[in-house]
Amino acid sequence: MRGQSRIRARTRVATAHTTHQTDPMTETESIAYDVVVLGAGPVGENVADRTRAAGLSTAVVESELVGGECSYWACMPSKALLRPVIAQADARRLPGLAAAVQGPLDTAKITARRDAFTSHWKDDGQVGWLEGIGADLYRGHGRITGARQVTVTGADGTERVLTARHAVAVSTGTRAVLPDLPALADVKPWTSREATSAKEAPGRLVVVGGGVVATEMACAWQALGSQVTLLVRGKGLLNRMEPFAGELVAEALKEAGADVRTGTSVTSVTRENGTVVVVTDSGERIEADEILFATGRAPHTDDIGLDTIGLEPGSWLPVDDSLRVIGSDWLYAVGDVNHRALLTHQGKYQARIAGAAIAARASGVPLLETDPWGAHAATADHSAVPQVVFTDPEAAAVGLSLAEAEQAGHRVRAVDYDLANVSGASLYGDGYRGRARMIVDLEREILLGVTFVGPGVGELIHSATIAVAGEVPISRLWHAVPSYPTISEVWLRLLETYRDN
Repeated sequence: MRGQSRIRARTRVATAHTTHQTDPMTETESIAYDVVVLGAGPVGENVADRTRAAGLSTAVVESELVGGECSYWACMPSKALLRPVIAQADARRLPGLAAAVQGPLDTAKITARRDAFTSHWKDDGQVGWLEGIGADLYRGHGRITGARQVTVTGADGTERVLTARHAVAVSTGTRAVLPDLPALADVKPWTSREATSAKEAPGRLVVVGGGVVATEMACAWQALGSQVTLLVRGKGLLNRMEPFAGELVAEALKEAGADVRTGTSVTSVTRENGTVVVVTDSGERIEADEILFATGRAPHTDDIGLDTIGLEPGSWLPVDDSLRVIGSDWLYAVGDVNHRALLTHQGKYQARIAGAAIAARASGVPLLETDPWGAHAATADHSAVPQVVFTDPEAAAVGLSLAEAEQAGHRVRAVDYDLANVSGASLYGDGYRGRARMIVDLEREILLGVTFVGPGVGELIHSATIAVAGEVPISRLWHAVPSYPTISEVWLRLLETYRDN
């Protein structure tokens, strides 16, 4: 896709133009573009890709590494850490192979490979890609300083004012939230950044939280040599998925040696002679070498100049389905900052929609295609958001859970199936444990949501996403024949269960 976009951008570049001016009083350079993108993570990159493909001149502003959180401190390094963990777990379930993989993982080699995935925290390749599509990169802190205007302050204090003829797109993502505990900064706790970039496994690691970051990092570091204690304030893990998803993941973590405690809150954290001391709400004292707080995210909008245009600094930015900020005719918020779905793939989807909408408005299209599933509507944000949690076992879901569907007033039926009874599951090893659920809208006989838990289910979720996003009727799904023997045969079993019960 990127290669194709690059070709289109180059063939249409004649329609884009950039103008330069210098204020003689301040010697501040002012440069005009069609579009200014604030943030060069994967979302900002995709906004730039789409606007450049439409022939619009585009500037991208980044204060850290081009490629953003996902490339260096989230998606890529975390999955590089987890892949050997999952591969070993799968191998240990296979007679004839299990004995060959009983030794400990080589943490040093795994972290070295992780470092390669992050390009050793250098962004030359991603900078080259931006240059290849014809976007201009400005390094420094970008701040909105008026309507359609972004001032970039470089590391040397140099300021450049970028003005946008058509749109400013905010794609600055989120930052980790730490709890309000006394002197927590003195403890130097881990956030997701430290957890995905650490060079060595701490002997004892306390993980606070029960969501995706907490469960994935607990799974990774337990397997890489840490003794993990997972402290969860709520009743279980992965509370945005069906309850059985978190239950199976918690069960596997305990079997791997992790100490999983639910209904537990942290009241204080100190570091005494290098040792982290955690006190819980029950008064229990837990000692560790490091502590990871995976307790939520906040929008990275506190110092980007929202106050200059009448918006609250540090706030989420509400948008319409074309990703334009409510009440504005030029400001867009794409990705995590709009709080629709804090997922890289969903942000990139939004970027494609936003890019198309910006280009259409720039060309004077009188009426955008904003009907459901239109070219300028991020409809999937409302009904078909997929996610995979790369733990052992994997958990994957798209659309609504049973509780969410019922709360929304749908008349539904949950259809469950034990994945261990699918022929293809046996190929993943002995003792397979997993579960599948589809949520059927009984009025329209389409799927509103699907959840899978078990080894290998991450590769099932796109078929579920197509079924949910496409609103494929149950009667038509009958004719989508799964190959035998694959784990995809669960689709047939779910449909048979729905028909026969």
